[in-house]
Amino acid sequence: YVVSPSNLKKIAPTGWHVPFDAEWDALQNNLIAEGYNWDGTKTGNKIAKSMAAKADWVTYTTAGIIGCDLTKNNSSGFSGLPGGWRSINGDFYYQRLNGDWWTATERDTVVAWGYYLHFDDGGLVRSFSHKSCGFSLRLVLD
Repeated sequence: YVVSPSNLKKIAPTGWHVPFDAEWDALQNNLIAEGYNWDGTKTGNKIAKSMAAKADWVTYTTAGIIGCDLTKNNSSGFSGLPGGWRSINGDFYYQRLNGDWWTATERDTVVAWGYYLHFDDGGLVRSFSHKSCGFSLRLVLD
């Protein structure tokens, strides 16, 4: 599994690490507090548009979601791409629809926490999945 204590040290170069769940939560809370919600408010989780890259997402018409007017995405500079995810059986799903990232936080020996953006949603979503699945990784400076 990528998200295991022994592998996490091998993934990131010296001085970098895969962020823990608490670091993703802090990122989310900071973006909300700084007004990165799509409507400029500072309450509620409406930050997906500010985190999503300006390209490669499926388009959609509902205001405030990632897929609506991609030119208004990525005000935070996060540049989240919709790489989708790989299932336990090795099949790939949701490219252009989802951006999924592992955290370094295990829920138990076979499940870990992650966060995702979805083209027709307005928020950053916390979820968990089996460690055999494949998600993207974000590295942060120590």
